Amino acid sequence: MSTADEISSMFDTESQKLENFLSKISDNMEISEIVETYYQVMNVTSMISMLKQQLNSETHSTLLEKIDKTEQLVLGKFNTHTHPKILENLSNSIQEMTKILQLSAGEKTKEQIENESQMFEELRKKMSTKEFVEQYDKGLT
Repeated sequence: MSTADEISSMFDTESQKLENFLSKISDNMEISEIVETYYQVMNVTSMISMLKQQLNSETHSTLLEKIDKTEQLVLGKFNTHTHPKILENLSNSIQEMTKILQLSAGEKTKEQIENESQMFEELRKKMSTKEFVEQYDKGLT
């Protein structure tokens, strides 16, 4: 297998992973799914950038077509639709959790304290994930 074939195969694999991630996008994604999706987008975007600089359009036309198709998937579907939706969902979820935690005052049972503790932990994770997603957003501008 030539180096070009290996690169093409690796790009196919990573592009397919990206398509799988994007097909599973929903309003109630787990934090780990969000992070994995962004890492896959960044991985494929980096590969695209590197490959475009290295490949000759005459000898690698098939791979360059795949690259263009995948790039359009990232730019079209992910950056313009999916990314803003994930950011909005995270923001809304953080606001809802913050309101719930602010409203819970007074005497509490051990169970209520444990539930609040779990909510604070979940809130921290969501806020951290939102910051990560916002960093991606800054890279777009």
